[in-house]
Amino acid sequence: MNEGPGLIRILSVDDHPLLREGIAALIATQSDMKLVAEASTGREALEQFRKHRPDLTLMDLQMPDMNGVESMIAICSEFPGARIIVLTTYSGDVQILRALKAGARGYLLKGLLRKELLETIRAVHSGQKRIPAEVASQLADHAVDETLTAREVDVLRLIACGNANKLIADQLSITEDTVKGHVKNILSKLGANDRTHAVTIALRRGIIEL
Repeated sequence: MNEGPGLIRILSVDDHPLLREGIAALIATQSDMKLVAEASTGREALEQFRKHRPDLTLMDLQMPDMNGVESMIAICSEFPGARIIVLTTYSGDVQILRALKAGARGYLLKGLLRKELLETIRAVHSGQKRIPAEVASQLADHAVDETLTAREVDVLRLIACGNANKLIADQLSITEDTVKGHVKNILSKLGANDRTHAVTIALRRGIIEL
């Protein structure tokens, strides 16, 4: 079948079949677009990208096997010109930055797909970058925040799993006093009232995932 010279060839990546079906139905109504492949994991996305070399990829972030950020890093290291739009339910600033650093040229919340997907596809395909106002606002709100160190993120993940300071110290091979110091820094940097509040903030911003 002749795909035509002007068609935007699209790879859709999401582990939810219903969402992929919705995207496929939307793209099928457009005369300037064609869905050339689908994938349900990050690893499969890389394989399909190599096989089809799409003009544009729609990438979910939360997937089994290899997540969206890891998949984008792999794709962009092999194909630096790849144009990728992240589709996600998450608007956390840390997650957004991670995706943009990995190579995303667009970031779209799944709740806005029907309204903004087609326009975003055309914009990114033409060389523009697209970040919705809500997402840009999240980035701006935390632009001057002090970031957590890798060790502080480790401690926060263990707090989120319900571990007390002593257990955290044992698992990280550090002293309990060192853990207390990390917890103090975490609360200060996140503007949190207590450990539970810190975990809630970290989950919302995409610093950690459960």
